[in-house]
This record gives sequence, structure tokens and C-alpha cells, in this order.
Amino acid sequence: MQLHTAKQEALATIQRLPDTADMEEIMYRLYVLENIRRGQQDAEQRKTTPAEQVLRDIQAW
Repeated sequence: MQLHTAKQEALATIQRLPDTADMEEIMYRLYVLENIRRGQQDAEQRKTTPAEQVLRDIQAW
């Protein structure tokens, strides 16, 4: 269950930034927020790779 809409989350994120934040900083924060949200959705849907598998893959490089 999503407690806040994407717009509400974006506005809250922007409001927490200092008044001196420029557009680049605002866009970066929103980008990070969206990627966290996507990662949470992937975790809920079990679309993730176990850490052990990632470590094995890295060792194989």
C-alpha cells in the first residue's frame, strides 16, 4: 500500500532542500527518490538478485 502519491513525495523532498538548491540538485534528488521507489517495488515483487549471487558474479569477472 502506497501511503503517499509520487507528487506528494516529490514535493516533500523538494521542501526539505535548502532555498539555495539549484535545479540540478532538485532534479538529482527526484532521480534518486524515483530509483529508490523502483528498487522497493522490485524487492516487493522479488525481482532482486541475492547478495551472494552478486558476490559470485563479481568474483567471476
